Amino acid sequence: MDLPVLLLALGALLIVGLATDEIGRRTRLPRVTLLILFGLAVGPAGLDLLPTQLQDWYAFLASVALTMVAFLLGGRLSLEALQSHGKAILVVSLVVVVLTAMLVGVGLIAIGVPLILALLLAGIATATAPAATQDVVRQARAKGPFTETLLGIVAVDDAWGLIVFSLLLVAARAITGESGLVVLQHGLWDLGGALLVGAVVGFPAAFLTGRLQPGEPIQAEALGVVFLCAGLALWLEVSFLLAGMTAGMIVANLAAHHNRPFHEIEHIEWPFMILFFVLAGASLEVEKLSVIGPISVAYIALRTLGRVFGGWLGGVLADVPVLYRRWLGLALIPQAGVALGMALVGGQYFPDLAETLLAITIGSAIVFEIFGPILTLVAVRKVGEADSGRMRRKALPRDNED
Repeated sequence: MDLPVLLLALGALLIVGLATDEIGRRTRLPRVTLLILFGLAVGPAGLDLLPTQLQDWYAFLASVALTMVAFLLGGRLSLEALQSHGKAILVVSLVVVVLTAMLVGVGLIAIGVPLILALLLAGIATATAPAATQDVVRQARAKGPFTETLLGIVAVDDAWGLIVFSLLLVAARAITGESGLVVLQHGLWDLGGALLVGAVVGFPAAFLTGRLQPGEPIQAEALGVVFLCAGLALWLEVSFLLAGMTAGMIVANLAAHHNRPFHEIEHIEWPFMILFFVLAGASLEVEKLSVIGPISVAYIALRTLGRVFGGWLGGVLADVPVLYRRWLGLALIPQAGVALGMALVGGQYFPDLAETLLAITIGSAIVFEIFGPILTLVAVRKVGEADSGRMRRKALPRDNED
């Protein structure tokens, strides 16, 4: 290991992360998009400047960063939040997932895509990118009912998506004459096992959090929860996103001082996220864009339509304000790592489709990860909740003076 080169690369990337804040403010672009584009530029598809050792860290950083995001999103699913926005979160997320899968599946079959491939892509289309959405909200300092609902939807969206993907995978295997029982068992274990891991880590964490006093090592406890969730989930081969979300929800609802570990994660999360997004950009294979053709274009268009129409219809059914209905779907466009994981699973069961699945998923991920965060930022601004956190903090001193 060339330690000096590795340290220089880490230092440079963290400084770049600081620069994206300033560039984002001046250009009004999401820093997620800027970091991914930077990763593309310095990665193998561009100038190939990143040390190999750093690229090898991607799996570790992805697991830790995404578990942190899931833990923070789970923390937003407190009983108070669910009482205020629970109906909208559950209804909109379910409608978006089901409608997206239906539109992608039926649309691809209608243009002549083979049935098995269409079913698998319909399942993959349900996945989201919680890390990108969370960071856009934080960068925009967004606060309000729309933002709370959006983050709640992102938190539970992938749970619905895993269920739908597993069912479509079972259907695809049944069409080929194979037993879908093993696939169904695997899907149920992925969901149930993740909930179990989250509970095993979350309940002791909630107990410990309530007994730590200010100044005690809460940061160590928060990191311990994240690492334990990610490690156990990977070891048991279940979703670390759902495990982290479950642990966060348990801590938020049961711990006496439940805000403390979430604040600690927020304080240390950004360096991990910088490295994660840069390496995510570096890992994208741009050459895949040239081989996916009309199927990928149709997939991108149909998934976008499913998210937009699903957000509107879910908003109608959940009786959310008309303005929110227009923008919820667009705010849910980002897609990345979870979709790639689904594509890999689909490729294991259908090896002859593995290359096509990965090409379409990676190619569309490039589009969704670059343009998706921009659309999320536009949505947050259009509903008038961007910079609400900043304005609230500025108002506090005046309130105190009164």
